[in-house]
Amino acid sequence: MATDAGNPIPRFPAGFLWGVSTSAHQIEGAADEREPSVWDAFTAEPGRIKDGSTAAVACDHYHRHREDVALLAGLGVNAYRFSVSWPRVRSGTGLDFYDRLVDDLCAAGVRPVPTLFHWDLPAGLDWLERDTAARFAEYVTRVADRLGDRVTKWITLNEPAEHTLLGHALGVHAPGRQLLFDALPVAHHQLLAHGLAVRALRASGATDIGIANSHGPTWAASTEAADVEAADFYDVLLNRLFADPLLLGRYPEGIGELMPGDVEADLKVIAEPLDWYGINYYAPTRVGAPQGAEIEFGGVTMPAELPFSVREIEGHPVTDFGWPVVPEGLTELLTGFRDRYGDRLPPVVITENGCSYPGVDDQERIAYLDGHIRALHRAVAAGVDVRGYFVWSLLDNFEWAEGYARRFGLVHVDFGTLERTPKASYRWYRELLRAQAPTA
Repeated sequence: MATDAGNPIPRFPAGFLWGVSTSAHQIEGAADEREPSVWDAFTAEPGRIKDGSTAAVACDHYHRHREDVALLAGLGVNAYRFSVSWPRVRSGTGLDFYDRLVDDLCAAGVRPVPTLFHWDLPAGLDWLERDTAARFAEYVTRVADRLGDRVTKWITLNEPAEHTLLGHALGVHAPGRQLLFDALPVAHHQLLAHGLAVRALRASGATDIGIANSHGPTWAASTEAADVEAADFYDVLLNRLFADPLLLGRYPEGIGELMPGDVEADLKVIAEPLDWYGINYYAPTRVGAPQGAEIEFGGVTMPAELPFSVREIEGHPVTDFGWPVVPEGLTELLTGFRDRYGDRLPPVVITENGCSYPGVDDQERIAYLDGHIRALHRAVAAGVDVRGYFVWSLLDNFEWAEGYARRFGLVHVDFGTLERTPKASYRWYRELLRAQAPTA
């Protein structure tokens, strides 16, 4: 059992969801058995992926999913968050695969929790266009009609903030645009797509719907007014821009007038009530005033013209991705959300939390998870209604623009042979789940 100075991790409330997360483009492979996505076009451009790789095969989960379901069953999780590939569903036979996957999960006693969009937009669609939100709702209806007799818990979108910022503002993810603030319509149309998807799911009979938004505390680089102002602006862009419309039915001050269309009417759709709110947490961000030059941070070049600069967080260990390990940031984030949104905040699920480290004897990952789960329990003890926790990720996978250089999995994947090898962290998490299991 996981311990901290000899103390076991405290027990979480009865009915707590313990799971792991993956996404279709990162693990499925079988690219020739689906329609292309914006990520296929992006990875085909020289220099876009750091190791020159593609996700054409990835973990070949499409052909080896039963092996992966067995890993889930052996791990002892009671929920599995995966994503449905919109391009695969459009291929005509894609839903047959998800039928099989859901059946096998249910047979293994693992609750299926599908995410309906995890960045792999079908080629030919564009989040700059409002019509993409309507096309998304049609696709959601199709998936719900096929899987809704067995799937009860749904996630509409994954991390619209990162998809907007990295894919459309800075150009380091697909589709590779560098629009800076002209990317704001992408955020609005994704949020509208979420609201339309909630309505489509409700029409199909769904009663357990959430979203997976990425959030983290924003720390000002100093108490100087310029740094505080820059940090406040960054917090609006990366946190409140994607939480306020969903939970409060309005954009932060000054943002709504920058969005396209009839924003007030759209907000009524965007703010469709949620049954729970998903948060992906990795680290806080330290932000200061602009420094007048490009800054390389976390593998991303931040342009000089941005009205803020991202700074290093000192005094904390970092993952092999260079991300600071700050478990207490999770407690701060959750209690801050409770204080900001009050009774407008539904129950929370941590839909992603994890880290990249090499090796199979991954003691650093164990320490990371131990610290963050304890931090999560402190938020529960402080009165935050948290209902679940999902580790990112089950498998080492295609890590977007990083290719295969970053390993987030509890299970090691040899990308030459596709052999799966459970890591020390897999065994640690299994023991934690056994300790958390209900007692007779």
